[in-house]
Amino acid sequence: QVHVVESGGGSVQAGESRRLSCIVSGLTFDDYAMGWFRQAPGKEREGVSCINWSGTWTAYADSVKGRFNISRDNDASTLYLQMDSLGPEDTAMYYCAAVESNGLGCHLPPTDYTYYGQGTQVTVSS
Repeated sequence: QVHVVESGGGSVQAGESRRLSCIVSGLTFDDYAMGWFRQAPGKEREGVSCINWSGTWTAYADSVKGRFNISRDNDASTLYLQMDSLGPEDTAMYYCAAVESNGLGCHLPPTDYTYYGQGTQVTVSS
């Protein structure tokens, strides 16, 4: 059984940083591309960032480019999202997700992903 567990959320002030983590079990982690997604109240889930199976290819939503950094540790089956210069617009539930892929790239559409965690809330106050 696949388990995807996010952690690291919380309440921060605008301009501060936060690092999210996601531990995955029940699958061969380096057979999967990974992504971070977020959903604010009343809005659709959106792709924030993704990374290919080897960590050599990443992609970001325009709204987070230059502020967020995605990385992975395949030995630890863990995905990370370093979030800097946070603003109130980043307030959302953040989800980690996996899709089986050994391709060069990765994709941001949330519907491309198979396994999702329960999410971790990030709240940014001004």
